[in-house]
Amino acid sequence: MKLDASGLQVLSPGECLHLLGSAVVGRIVFTDRALPAVQPVNFHLYGESIVIRTSIGAKLAAATHDAIVAFEADEIDPATRTGWSVTAVGHARAVRDPQEIDQLSALPLQAWAPGSRDHYIMVRIEQLSGRRITQARSD
Repeated sequence: MKLDASGLQVLSPGECLHLLGSAVVGRIVFTDRALPAVQPVNFHLYGESIVIRTSIGAKLAAATHDAIVAFEADEIDPATRTGWSVTAVGHARAVRDPQEIDQLSALPLQAWAPGSRDHYIMVRIEQLSGRRITQARSD
């Protein structure tokens, strides 16, 4: 087991993908009017890409069009002070190909927000890292 300088377990790329695939909600980090912005989103892991379903007029859809974004998902247990966090970085693109849209619409990815959500954003994972807290520190 490899530990980082803080004593956290460093996760392999395979472990990171497995944990991302088990998460339901994550946070996408993008640029909005030259400032960093973070938005929670539900998502689906599709191979080594993250798929988000939104509306075409959403700020997220406009801001992530052909942009480099970060994405983070985690699971933390405050009672045991254990958990994990996975961060991915990659290029986001609007999905425009009708055949690809048909494939993505078959995924178990239902938008939580009200209104029409028929626009898909795909983030191709180019950098992936993760850490796990396996036990609480003793102070």
